[in-house]
Amino acid sequence: MGLFSFLKNAGAKVFNRKKKEAAPVAAAAPEKTREEVLMDEVNRHGIAVSGLDVELCEQVIVKGRTATNAEREKVILALGNIEGIGCVEDHIEVDNPEPEAVFYTVQKGDTLGKIAKAQYGDPMKYPEIFEANKPMLSHPDKIYPGQMLRIPAV
Repeated sequence: MGLFSFLKNAGAKVFNRKKKEAAPVAAAAPEKTREEVLMDEVNRHGIAVSGLDVELCEQVIVKGRTATNAEREKVILALGNIEGIGCVEDHIEVDNPEPEAVFYTVQKGDTLGKIAKAQYGDPMKYPEIFEANKPMLSHPDKIYPGQMLRIPAV
């Protein structure tokens, strides 16, 4: 449990910032709250968390229960790597805690190989970083500056 800082102007664009054209009232679907959009993002990644509750004020406050720290950390990253989110306050309970991963903020010019070389001393260990960040990462080359990644112990 703790407080995690993210770059507020980097990340997935999940909040609709444009005003939609007025639709007929009968066809209009109720708009989701920002909290519902954030919970949908966690669910979209298929992260196993029960009792998920997300509150958005000055920061995102997330509660729930996971089986492992890896799942807990993925929830934190899924929420924090969203444009407009600068801080995630974690209140997730873990059933089977294991050592926590290190979080790393991607810098301009980084690759998973370069990060693996810096963190593990071996650029060929980049698949461990890629696997640790699935499903948020769909391809090893699809990282961006400001993105936060899990760096598990090997």
